[in-house]
Amino acid sequence: MTTPGDSATRSGAPAVAARTGPPDAPEEPAATTGDDSLPGALTSLRAAIGATRYPLALPSAGPARHTAASLTDQLDDYLLPRLARLDAPLLVVVGGSTGAGKSTLVNSLVKARVSAAGVLRPTTRSPVLVCNPADAAWFRQGELLPGLTRTTEPSEDPRALHLVTAPALPPGLAFLDAPDIDSVVDANRALATQLLAAADLWLFVTTAARYADAVPWELLRSARARGAVIAMVLDRVPAEATDEIAAHLAEMLTAQDLGRAPLFVLPETWVDGQGLLPEGVTAPLSDWFARLAADADARAAVVRQTLDGALAALHPAVEELADAADEQVAAADGLDERVRAAYRGAERTVEQGLQDGRLLRGEVLARWQEFVGTGELFRTLEARIGRLRDRVVAAVTGRPAPAAELRNAIESQLVTLLRGVSSEAAESAYTGWKAHPAGSELLDPALAHPSDDLPERAERMVRDWQRGVLELVRVEGGDKRFVARTAAYAVNATGLAVMIAVFASTAFIPTGLELATGAGTTVAAQAVLQAIFGDQAVRTLAAKARGDLLERVRTLLDAEADRFLTRTAEARPAADAGDGLRRAAGRVELARHRSGLASGDDTLPAADEEGSR
Repeated sequence: MTTPGDSATRSGAPAVAARTGPPDAPEEPAATTGDDSLPGALTSLRAAIGATRYPLALPSAGPARHTAASLTDQLDDYLLPRLARLDAPLLVVVGGSTGAGKSTLVNSLVKARVSAAGVLRPTTRSPVLVCNPADAAWFRQGELLPGLTRTTEPSEDPRALHLVTAPALPPGLAFLDAPDIDSVVDANRALATQLLAAADLWLFVTTAARYADAVPWELLRSARARGAVIAMVLDRVPAEATDEIAAHLAEMLTAQDLGRAPLFVLPETWVDGQGLLPEGVTAPLSDWFARLAADADARAAVVRQTLDGALAALHPAVEELADAADEQVAAADGLDERVRAAYRGAERTVEQGLQDGRLLRGEVLARWQEFVGTGELFRTLEARIGRLRDRVVAAVTGRPAPAAELRNAIESQLVTLLRGVSSEAAESAYTGWKAHPAGSELLDPALAHPSDDLPERAERMVRDWQRGVLELVRVEGGDKRFVARTAAYAVNATGLAVMIAVFASTAFIPTGLELATGAGTTVAAQAVLQAIFGDQAVRTLAAKARGDLLERVRTLLDAEADRFLTRTAEARPAADAGDGLRRAAGRVELARHRSGLASGDDTLPAADEEGSR
């Protein structure tokens, strides 16, 4: 890790919009630099992150949501406001484990009891920000950590930021006492992590008994990865073990590539009546901060180092978000394909049922044979005679005419088939989703079966198709030669014949199976109809009616499939969400390199040998 230093003479300023006037002066509008400016690129990235969702239950979804929230917080809490105010006081966030003595240390450095300290845990329930009175305006305005409500009184609300002024703290420097990073309260741990991400400099406090704990080191590795500037305080060290413990901690820091972080060792000691450490104990650290506060170039170097490190860390983090977004889209596509495959299978089953003659069997065949065998077909081909006969038969017998029975049989056969294939498709789609972790989370038990109203919709669809066939016969009658041949014949009879033709694979040319099944009556009717209407006319009518039926079936099954597909549609991110994140991160990286934030070879002010290692 590189660290900023005493000399921060620059050969150019960062290409960012910065406020440099006094705290209370009206803010000048930022220079318009277009989308290539660093603040503009960050704003675009913030929008891209906020617009991307990870709702499907995939292994990457939880970490992606956490990363997105963390990046959003850091952009809002630190990066954007800090870029807008590069000359704001240096914010030192004091973090560490439970009982490390953070609050006592802050109180001692500012020579006032500004943050609660004690044996009860957690002591710091809401963060406390301490600054010189001259710097108070910077923090009251709420641009830094905008999600925290400013208050001048102690608060139990973890989302409140308690602002305190301390004249003993030099101008240009502010301390923020954060909750414990290993607090027993989840909200406190999350807030501590959020606050550390908003720091210009981390002052990490640990103790002789806790310095090897896993949680602090996890955060320190995270800070190193972000290029954050870090100083370490090893507190409550027994005099007889000072050299041994300090050496061991220094080795651990070096092993984690944190060897250049200043390390201050505070011995075990007493506190005075105000709960403050003796000035002699804290003097090396106080002097170090005093030198930093007095050196504007050094403070600027710390800000640039931390800013650049945080900006550099955005790219790999956003790349992970983009990969997770791609996984969401791929998972949604996979779930959709399982549904579509199930309902495509249902469509194929219906189409095969129309091709292999199975729909000609049973009730449909019996009614067709009756319609043809009793001479009904031939009698009803004359429209007027057929209508008169139908009324007489119905009035005398109370029984529907054979034509009506045939229509009902066709409807019943088709509806039965549609209900069957819909049930199979729903079960197949449900099973496919249940086997997928994301799909199982989207399921509802009702999806395992067709819609409750499917039978009614299927019946209505078939009746609409039958009416469509009759309309097709009328429309095709617009051909003059066809009209000349058929003007005297009933449209209904022709329509029924066409419906039967739809149920045969060869468009009304009988196969051996159809000959055997129809027992000759179907063949006789076909021959008569072809003789009356012409072979090509019958083929054309049958083909168009079959196509219309399959289209209506597809619409019906698509509505059933939509019960599944709407769930993925509501969950999936935009198809190009991953690419959008990558483009936004790329613009930030390009703007970062142009900004000049990382140029120079800077180091922090050196720590005094006495009281430090």
